[in-house]
Amino acid sequence: MPSTTRANGQYSERTPLLQSASHSQERSPAVHEDDVQFAEVAAQGEGGAPQFPDLGKGKSPPRGQPGEQNDDPLSRPELENLVKFQENGKLEGVGDWKFRFIFGGILLGYFIAMFDSTLMASSHPVITSYFHASNSASWLSTAFLLTSTSLQPLMGRLSDTFGRRLLYVTGLVILTATTAWCAFAQSIGSFIAARAFCGIGAAGVLSMGNVMTNDLVSIEIRGTYQAYINLFYGGGSACGAAFGGFLCDKLGWRMTFAIQIPILLVLLINAVFTTPSSLGPNLAKRSGLGIRDAMKGFDVAGSFLIAGSVAFLILGLNLGGNIYPWKHPIVIVSLVVALIAGAILIKVESRAARAVMPLPMLFSKPRGNLVFNNFFAQIGMNTILFNAPLYFQAVKLESASVSGFRLAGPSVALTICGVSAGFIMTATGRMKWLIVVGSLSMLVGATCLSSMWDNIPPWLATIFLVPSSVGQGLSFPATSLAVLATSSQEDQAVMTSTLILWRSLGIVMGVSLSSLILQNALTAYLEQLVTGHNKAKIIQRVRKSVRSIIDLDPKHQNQVIDAYIRSLRLVFIFAIAMFVIVNALVFAINLPHLKKKESNDDEDEGDER
Repeated sequence: MPSTTRANGQYSERTPLLQSASHSQERSPAVHEDDVQFAEVAAQGEGGAPQFPDLGKGKSPPRGQPGEQNDDPLSRPELENLVKFQENGKLEGVGDWKFRFIFGGILLGYFIAMFDSTLMASSHPVITSYFHASNSASWLSTAFLLTSTSLQPLMGRLSDTFGRRLLYVTGLVILTATTAWCAFAQSIGSFIAARAFCGIGAAGVLSMGNVMTNDLVSIEIRGTYQAYINLFYGGGSACGAAFGGFLCDKLGWRMTFAIQIPILLVLLINAVFTTPSSLGPNLAKRSGLGIRDAMKGFDVAGSFLIAGSVAFLILGLNLGGNIYPWKHPIVIVSLVVALIAGAILIKVESRAARAVMPLPMLFSKPRGNLVFNNFFAQIGMNTILFNAPLYFQAVKLESASVSGFRLAGPSVALTICGVSAGFIMTATGRMKWLIVVGSLSMLVGATCLSSMWDNIPPWLATIFLVPSSVGQGLSFPATSLAVLATSSQEDQAVMTSTLILWRSLGIVMGVSLSSLILQNALTAYLEQLVTGHNKAKIIQRVRKSVRSIIDLDPKHQNQVIDAYIRSLRLVFIFAIAMFVIVNALVFAINLPHLKKKESNDDEDEGDER
């Protein structure tokens, strides 16, 4: 459990790594428990590089063999550099009003960044039509996704080295400038480039918002602030998707970006004047190093490899089956490059002293379980969310607007449960039961969807969408807090970035894999079920436009609908398989309690079994 010692009305927090293997060694009563816990996390090898517990499989020790001198001046954390919190759980030296300005800026930053990221869902038809480039529609979202996802893992380690403030302010500057670029873009190429740079800014704002919140409040009350983040995160996403088209119709698409600029400027000014430069380890400043010297110890190779592998993976998965067929050379080359870069990345990260994505964290229990739980959960959830509207359009013959409206209920349930989960964790100090209940709820939701019969009422089909969203709302905030509670203070920024990366990859893979399954199944079932001399023409017609199903004669309409029902059932069964893995990953883990204790208890006493 997090160890919290009290002295002079202040709390000094060190959150130990929750190890998968129990320790058999007796602790000497002469050594303070906090020092033992901190040493378990930050234990140093003879060469000066951090030695993480639970790895146990690596053949090559991380940089710095016994007897060698490690030339990385940033590899050894200082034990005396503790994070101190006040009685109210907030960072020492940050007053109430200053905290409100900082955290208020973080919340508004989340809202704007998510509003901007989901804006394309409803506004891209207007924008691409203006530039007479409807065939480039998918690039508007892909360009943003490429940069925002591939760069987020770098933010954690960079902010450890150079401080949170620098990256947060830089992210806001880039997001403000590129949003203005979007508003004044004169060609589709310029607009797509602007969206790519917007992704860079959003990566900084979103990742630093989470990391800075970790720095500002203690782990015991973090759940409450996670609830606020969930509220603004969900609100921004919902508003961007819901009102993007409306704003385009009423104000014009350029104004949908222009109205964000004044808000971003206020956020930028607020960040410059209120964000403490001391947030985070600030390893370069603490070691008295300049940028050039500090970068010598930075995992440059790992940074390029992780950004490259993620970028090519997203590129291949987004283009495949969407713009190009899966056999297209661009798709194949992208996926092969991603695979090769990923393999090299594993080798590089296993040897790096300060890896951008430390493998011991990713493959140790319980942190690895938590990260991959969210990865597979995102695959399952986005399989459902991406294909549910298609069910209502192709099977129930509803319009796109009505089918989209049916996602409002699950979205509200997701937001309410996400906010509630944060307050529940702060009140009870428990996380595991939320993750377990949430994982089971997602499995129940997918099972309900896969069992939908031909004549199921639309209202009941809509209700079947709710359990999975409830599950995500309960489990994701708890997982975010759990990876922090099982990480040392020095590892929390990197762990947060790693979790966000794998969640983002889950989103992309959920959409791509479910689309692959659906298209192949639909091709087979249409070929099997559709009859008549116009069979080929009908199949081609309904594959191009779902709305054309309405115009078919009753016989062929029923045949096509039956093909869609069977294909979508396979897709939802795939989601069930993902959620089975999700549940298997969390049932066997132990997590610490978050309740703040005035005295040090026995470590095992606070574990959730």
